[in-house]
Amino acid sequence: MKELSLHILDITQNSIRAQAKLVKLVIIESVAKNELTIIIEDDGCGIPADRLQNITDPFVTTRTTRRVGLGLSLFKAAAEACGGYFEISSTPGVGTKVIGTFMRDHIDRAPLGNMADTILTMVMSFGAADLSYEHNCNNQLFVFNTREIKETLEVESLNEPEILNWIREFVSEGLKEIQEIMEEALWQSP
Repeated sequence: MKELSLHILDITQNSIRAQAKLVKLVIIESVAKNELTIIIEDDGCGIPADRLQNITDPFVTTRTTRRVGLGLSLFKAAAEACGGYFEISSTPGVGTKVIGTFMRDHIDRAPLGNMADTILTMVMSFGAADLSYEHNCNNQLFVFNTREIKETLEVESLNEPEILNWIREFVSEGLKEIQEIMEEALWQSP
């Protein structure tokens, strides 16, 4: 995939198919550690231990629409190709946690991509499920939480054009602020 945000979208859609009511996305960027870490955690149905051991095999999938499942295997390959690692843990009835870590400045690391549009797509496609998104750039934190927004607006769905436009702007502006701080840190690092 050309952007890491596409991996994120694919994996979070797996969470929704696993009947998650809450998906947590955490992205941590650190210039000092030269790391980009993506953590996706859900409270879905979980993965049985016997399936978990070969979950990154592209020819192992529970989907009936096709015989291959490339999402996790491609994410793992992308992380490992960039000096990072991939980890997945799951407990049936509790949920699943996926972690991918990348060497931030590795020449082969795909760009993160347009996270504002990715978050917007997630909100539109999650149905009743909620999203908690934290993005940490050099200890500058941006937080987006659909449960808080629903409570504040006193609505059950965020799929209204005005709300979706506000979400795109809010996420774009929030990420822009922390990215500017990240860029400043890059200029100041030796």
